[in-house]
Amino acid sequence: MPNTIMHFEIPADDVARAKAFYEKVFGWTIKAFPMPPGKEYFGVTAHEKGGPGIDGGLMKRNMPGQPLTFYVSVPSIDEMIGSVQAHGAKIALPKQAIGPNMGWIAAFIDTENNLVGLHQAPPAQTAAKATAKAAKSSKKTPKGTKKTAKKAAKKKRQ
Repeated sequence: MPNTIMHFEIPADDVARAKAFYEKVFGWTIKAFPMPPGKEYFGVTAHEKGGPGIDGGLMKRNMPGQPLTFYVSVPSIDEMIGSVQAHGAKIALPKQAIGPNMGWIAAFIDTENNLVGLHQAPPAQTAAKATAKAAKSSKKTPKGTKKTAKKAAKKKRQ
C-alpha cells in the first residue's frame, strides 16, 4: 500500500524518564541513535523483527506542546505538500534533509490540528527497494511448476 506510516517520534521533557517509562511499560528497546553533534536522539524498537509494527524515535521536546508525530512514507514530499495544502493543511516544517542517506522530512498541521510528518527516501534507497522487490518476485515459482518438476523426477527414477 502506498503512503504507509513508517516511523513515529515521541518528544519528551525528560528523556531519561520517558525512556524508562516506555521500556518498562511496553518492553521496547531504546538506544542512542547516531546524530550530528549537539543533537540527542534515541531509536525505539517497538516490535519483533519480522513482526507487525513500526519503529520510532525518542527525543527532547523541541517546542512547548510538541505532540507525538508519525511519519508517512511518500514518493515525493514536494508533490505531497502541494496536495495537503490544497486540502486545507498548513506546513509546519518545510522539506529538509535528515541524516546521510536517510532522505528528507517535512511536516504539516492537518485540518484537525494534528501534526503529521512526511518522509521521502533517498533515490538510492528507493532504487534498492525496487530492485529487492523485483528479485524477490523473480524467485517465485509459477503455480504447479514445483509439482510438475517433482512428478518428472519421480517418473525418471522409476
